[in-house]
Order: sequence, then C-alpha cells, then structure tokens
Amino acid sequence: MMQGPQIAFLPDGRRLHLHHGPIDLILDAEGEGRAAALRAAALRFETVLDELVAELPQLRSPTGPRPEGAIARTMHAATQPFRPAFITPMAAVAGAVADAVLAAMTGAGALTRAYVNNGGDIALHLAPGESFAAAIAGGAPGRAAIPADSPTRGIATSGRHGRSHSLGIADSVTVLACTAAQADAAATLIANAVDLPGNPKITRTPARDLAPDSDLGDRLVTVDLAPLTQEETETALTRGLAFAETCRARGLIQAALLTLAGETRMLGAPDLIASKDPTHA
Repeated sequence: MMQGPQIAFLPDGRRLHLHHGPIDLILDAEGEGRAAALRAAALRFETVLDELVAELPQLRSPTGPRPEGAIARTMHAATQPFRPAFITPMAAVAGAVADAVLAAMTGAGALTRAYVNNGGDIALHLAPGESFAAAIAGGAPGRAAIPADSPTRGIATSGRHGRSHSLGIADSVTVLACTAAQADAAATLIANAVDLPGNPKITRTPARDLAPDSDLGDRLVTVDLAPLTQEETETALTRGLAFAETCRARGLIQAALLTLAGETRMLGAPDLIASKDPTHA
C-alpha cells in the first residue's frame, strides 16, 4: 500500500520537502507570510495525488474532454495550444502541480519570493525588485536568471535523460514560460522535435513496453543513442530550435536552451538563459 503524503523540512531546516508517490516537491518562501504559506502548501499537497488519480484515464488521453479537477484543468489548458500534434495533459503534470501548490502559498500570506520545485519543473513568485536564479540541468552548464519584471514564472526541463520518456533525442531542453505548466508542456514537445527520424543510430522501443500505463502508448521512445556526427547533431538541434521559435512566436514560451551531444542552441534574451556557472536559488 502506498504511504500517504510525507511532509518534512530538509536538513537545512528551511526548505520544505513534500513527497507522495511519484510527486516530490521542494519549496521555500520569503516574506512575512512565510509560515502561513508553508502550512498552506502542506495542506494543499495532501489531496494532490488523489485528485490526479481520479482522472488519470482522461489525463492520459490526447482527445479527452475538459477534466474536472483544478490541477487537471491546468494540465489540459497548457497542452491544448500544441494540438493537433500528439500531446496529452500528462505532459504538463509536474508543472501544473508546482503551480497549484505555489498558488496556495501566495494566497495564504504576503510573500516577496517563493518557489515550488517539482523534480526540476519550477513555479515562481516574485514581488517587485526580487529575482530568482536556478541551475539548468542537461548537457551544458548554465542558469536561468529571472527578474521580477520578466513574464517568466515557470521553468521546466525535458529530454531523453529526464524522468519521463521522450520521442526525441535531446539531452535536455529547458524552457521559460509564464507558468510552470506551460513550460512543462513546451519543453516536452521541443525535446520531441530534436530528432533525426529514421536514423539507425537511434534505438527506440514502444513506451508501453517500458511503462504499461504510459500515456504514450505504442509510440516509440528513445532508449539509446550512438555517437552522432557534427552534421547530425546540427540537423537535430535545428529541427528543435525551429519548433521552439514557433512556440515563442505564438507567445507560448519566453526562452529555451537546447542541448545535444555537447552542443547547445539558445532562444531568448541572454539575460534569461546563458551559459554561465550554475547558480541555485
């Protein structure tokens, strides 16, 4: 039987760790409402997994009707702009959970700065004059530096080395967007677009063979990649960058950093994503 929600402070005595099943959050807040915000986060977290499980069959379908739960509706809304490309609401689940817990925090007390990190997908709150810096995961060191006057309030990373299966070959794709759910969905599809269809250096297997309940079903996900030539790497990154540019033109993202085989491509203002020494919040 699965344990219920586990809620405890990390050894630093400041950051709060919330864990339940596959959901693992680390969060913190600053401001006079901090204590109330952390209590609100813990209370909101208690029902998150049950809410999602209640609608899982619908959330794993690319064509289902609008779901009922608040987090499920956020997932649905974040993924719909990418249709008719294949995508299910599950592509935004980590970001949507982070957004929901952050909303509970900011609704409970006055905060100057707060974040909820769900396995690398991060929802942010920044009061005027505040900023947030986070390390970028993936093949090249870098950081996302978010000032309060930026529209970015969500950071997400996807790719074939991440927690979820990928249809593409990107080592990682990090996206900045207005919400964590939007960043999560976009990172998933941009990572899928970094690809070399039909290339024999890519080993793929049906997602269902790796995870019987995967929302990807029988679609082929990347499980191994032989060394690529410079030309192959350039071709795959160009494909992904073109899709990322389309996303930015539609207002779905603010910036993206794509990595593959030691190469990077950046889209967006250099003060938001840059190849610098990583800095954690």
